[in-house]
Parts: sequence; structure tokens; C-alpha cells
Amino acid sequence: MKRKVFVASSIAAALAGCAKITNGLNEWQPAQPILNSAETLNQAIIGTRGTARLYRPGDVTLDYPVNSLDTPHQPEYLSLIESDFTTYRLPVGGLVDHPQTFTLRQLRALATLDQITRHDCVEGWSVVGAWRGLSLGSFLKLVRPKPEARYVVFYSYDHDQSGQQFYGSLNMAQAVHPQTMLALDLNGKPIDAAHGAPVRLRVPTQLGYKSTKWIRNIALVSNFKDIFGGQGGYWEDAGYAWYAGI
Repeated sequence: MKRKVFVASSIAAALAGCAKITNGLNEWQPAQPILNSAETLNQAIIGTRGTARLYRPGDVTLDYPVNSLDTPHQPEYLSLIESDFTTYRLPVGGLVDHPQTFTLRQLRALATLDQITRHDCVEGWSVVGAWRGLSLGSFLKLVRPKPEARYVVFYSYDHDQSGQQFYGSLNMAQAVHPQTMLALDLNGKPIDAAHGAPVRLRVPTQLGYKSTKWIRNIALVSNFKDIFGGQGGYWEDAGYAWYAGI
């Protein structure tokens, strides 16, 4: 690894850490300028030019773990499970010239991207999985983003105990990275509910909390300052870095 990339990654890892969202450093206000500067440094140096390591089939973890988030229990999602996701629809809108709603069958017909990559969870564990899905960059071409679209926001079916919806975002450069995908299959089978069915985001160049699960709808926006806490994601609103490059 080149020294400048190692330095940036080390700073980000040391500051963001593999800890729960409630870790003391994120809650300590004097540390916020340091966290923010590390995020800027990490993105500026590593950016979106690098790619995540690709692994071999023999490296795949067959018993793929589940993080601490519970599977959504809202009636809307439970009804999808009961229908085996045949009633699933994915609306894509916002700052696009051609908003569309896709069925799961349509999404599967577009799935041409296969990759074996490592998932690095902020909880402190890593695992290798074989993923199949759609290149997000190619997919977004179907809705024709407007010039002013700068971010892609992913809204989840999941909500926390207070009713707050989970969501995440990427900028356009991250969204069209060749390894960023809308994943449909994991280890040769359709993704199950615990792992984010029927459609989840996979961003192997960033920590796992950037890979939104249980995607309900997608919106392209010029900024996210007026979306919930204004930091670009559920975890980011709680104090995590918006850019979580690894």
C-alpha cells in the first residue's frame, strides 16, 4: 500500500474505529473537528479511484453473519415477505428526466455484475461474500439524472424504535464506481430478509454501514441538508462520518 493511502486509511480507522455508534469519541464534541478533517483527508486522498480487492470463490464465507440490526417488522415489509417479494416495486425519482418504478423481475433481468468482495462492518468483523446484482452506475442511466443531481439517496424499509427511517447516500462519483451495486443475490442465492432482501446496496470500497439494506426507494437530489438530520444518512445523523472509505 502506498504510504499516503496507508496514512489516510489509518487516521480514518483510528478515529472512526470499529465500534458501536454510541462510542465516546463520536459523542465528544472537541473531537468533531478532528473527525471531520480525517473524513475530508480520507476522501481526498483515496477518493473513488481505488477499487476493493476481489477474492476467489474459495475465500467465500458460506455462513455469512448478520449485523446487530433487526429485520424490519413493519407491515409493509412483512407483506413483501409473505408474497416472496413478487409484489416488490422500486421507485427511482427525484432529479431525473425519466423516473421509473422497477419490479424485482425487471431488476433481475438487468443483473449482470458478479463480484466477490469483503464486507467490513463497523461493529468490528469482516466477511467475504459472492454478490450478484446491477451496476448502480449503469442502472442510473435508465432514469437519466439531471445535471444538478449530486447525490443518490437510498431509503430503507427499516425504522428504529422511535420510528425514524433508515437511509443512506452516495455522491454521484461513488454511485457510478464500477464496484458499487444494487445486490440481489448472496453466495448463489437470492438475498434473504436478514441480509437485506430483496434489494440492498453494496459499496465494497466503504464500511458496511454505507451499504443500505432493504431498499424501499431511491431519489437523486442536489443536496441532503433537508433530509432528516441533514448529514446524508441515519448513522451519519448520529455522528458517523459520511465518507467511510477503507
